[in-house]
Amino acid sequence: MTYRIALNFEDGVTRFIDCKPTETVADAAYRQSINVPIDCRDGACGACKCSCESGSFRLGDYIDDALSQSEADAGMVLTCQMYPQGDCVVRVPASSDVCKTKQASFSATIADLRQLSDSTISLTLAGEALNKLAFLPGQYANLAVPGTPQHRAYSYSSMPADGKVSFLIRNVPGGLMSGYLREQAKAGDSITMAGPLGSFYLREIKRPVLMLAGGTGLAPFLAMLDKVVADGGSSQPIHLIYGVNTDTDLVELDKLAAFAAALPNFTYALVVVAADSAQPKKGYVTQHIEPAQLNDGDVDIYLCGPPPMVEAVAQNLRERAIQPASFHYEKFAASV
Repeated sequence: MTYRIALNFEDGVTRFIDCKPTETVADAAYRQSINVPIDCRDGACGACKCSCESGSFRLGDYIDDALSQSEADAGMVLTCQMYPQGDCVVRVPASSDVCKTKQASFSATIADLRQLSDSTISLTLAGEALNKLAFLPGQYANLAVPGTPQHRAYSYSSMPADGKVSFLIRNVPGGLMSGYLREQAKAGDSITMAGPLGSFYLREIKRPVLMLAGGTGLAPFLAMLDKVVADGGSSQPIHLIYGVNTDTDLVELDKLAAFAAALPNFTYALVVVAADSAQPKKGYVTQHIEPAQLNDGDVDIYLCGPPPMVEAVAQNLRERAIQPASFHYEKFAASV
């Protein structure tokens, strides 16, 4: 038996390793050519101190000078004494370069390409190499724009399955990637993908979750919900507020309905800025965050949207005097 350990480095690169329950995370990383910080290997120096963000484990022997009780209570670990008892996510306070590893690169082909609305393009990539793809739900990849030396960053909108993975791409006037997808791309064309990257990902669900999506910021939440379904659901309530400018910008509503059917504790609301919208909830996402969804601060908030939306939500929380248990956000701006 082995467990899957996600090592998330401070530069956003994530690498996955397999770890036996009888070996330490540090030993497993070195066995797979990843040099996580370490010195003594005896739990005495604290050089390998990291944070375990989810998953179960046991710690071997160590001294208080290396890891205090308060640090252990906060989820800090010594990887030289960390024996996994399930899949884990470990945040490493060092760059991937320092640890002599780098983001993985995959070659894939376009399996499906659809314009879901004037503002959104759905892209599905497939390939044998993607059978080895692993990422934390919510993370993103860098997609190379064919025929150019440039790349663009997009969040995964699905978890990998059968050698396929999907993205939601904003259709930007004059945009390099969206222009390629609109005007040139066809099924079977090759695209190179590098990743996974990012510190925006779903942590272990321990309390109510509030998801706030703006436009194509819906993408990472589709991957997160994919993972929740695959894990058998959640005992905690999960509420998604999905905001767009016009009714025609609303996409993937069939998927949201399917998630609501599959997850008894999942609900969602659609919010449209346009005053003439057919949707009952109009205006901005912040106008439709109910007090119950904030749970007096005992809530984990995930937000993906343009910078003004991130700033508006942060200001709204300050005005309500709400300090959430955690607030994870991903800002994105349209890339030309």
